[in-house]
Amino acid sequence: MKITCDETGTPESLAVLLAQLDGDPAVGGILILACDDNHFTPAAVDPALRATQKPVFGGVFPQIIHGQKCLTRGTIVVGLPMAPQVLLLDGVSQPERDFDAVLDTATQGLSVAEGKTMFIFVDGLATRIGALIDALFNTFGLRINYLGGGCGSLSFVPKPCVMGNQGLVQDAAVLAVIDAPSGIGVAHGWQPVSEGFKVTESTGNVIHTLDWRPAYPVYKEIVESHSGLRFDDSNFFSIAKGYPFGIAKLDAEMVVRDPIMTQNESLVCVGEVPQGTFVRILNGNQDSLLSAAARAHDLAKEALGSHPAQIEVFVDCISRFLFLEENFDLELNAAKDAQLPVVGALTLGEIANNGNDYLEFYNKTAVVGLI
Repeated sequence: MKITCDETGTPESLAVLLAQLDGDPAVGGILILACDDNHFTPAAVDPALRATQKPVFGGVFPQIIHGQKCLTRGTIVVGLPMAPQVLLLDGVSQPERDFDAVLDTATQGLSVAEGKTMFIFVDGLATRIGALIDALFNTFGLRINYLGGGCGSLSFVPKPCVMGNQGLVQDAAVLAVIDAPSGIGVAHGWQPVSEGFKVTESTGNVIHTLDWRPAYPVYKEIVESHSGLRFDDSNFFSIAKGYPFGIAKLDAEMVVRDPIMTQNESLVCVGEVPQGTFVRILNGNQDSLLSAAARAHDLAKEALGSHPAQIEVFVDCISRFLFLEENFDLELNAAKDAQLPVVGALTLGEIANNGNDYLEFYNKTAVVGLI
């Protein structure tokens, strides 16, 4: 692995790094992790991406991780020793799109065998991420491990944020399969503080009603009672970052959904919340989150077994960073493998399975990949 971190975050620096790795015979493909504050635009970076002959994949995130540092500006470029098979899919929010059929056609030439790892980066504000993830699992199952997350901006303004050889694109996902084993660990540390509510009306990632009552008043009542805080017109996310929803899964840790804004009396989440599911409101503290990060690392190490790892990829939710604030370095320490270089991103949702469980799109979750 050849890891370079450019903290200027300029399109010119990205172009130089891509050209260097593209001309390096030891490099088979290129992973890019970039910060939203770089203000990359298709006009600025597409020429360099399209000029790169080797397979390229990656995205733009609220922050990126290099070793023990979280960067709000900069770009990490990783030269991989193997050539990934890369597929870029657009139109992730299209309401009638049959992703099973799309993937069946698009992956005809994709070789996905046991022992490989698939990176998945998707526009974190797309409205049908869950449908895409379900279709990926239907197509590839548990033959491989999956690792990735949601790209985008903490402003929650949709913009081009997914990278491939075609350029920087919006409402898209990029899949990259590498011929390398991995160990994946997933944990979050959030615990229920409410009874279960049935999602009686929802549309994609918007919850309209819980137990037939408007969703926001129900949520507001529980959170204000538990926290002692009061919502107003400007502080929704600052309070809600500590009170996600949890969707129960059989024989698995709850899948967390992050409410990020209100829409009249509805709640907009990162990722779908299907109608008919049952959710509980969760809360956590610093100790529970740090313990979960350490557990994610331990699970990844256990899953990798005797294979030697070359790199740790840490995919962590940006809202965990906002929750822990100045103590986030403790989370980095808890999840870090002392023997390996660490790269990663603070994402709008996390994508993973560990070879044993169903593939999921998570929120507020720590995901460690040892590759």
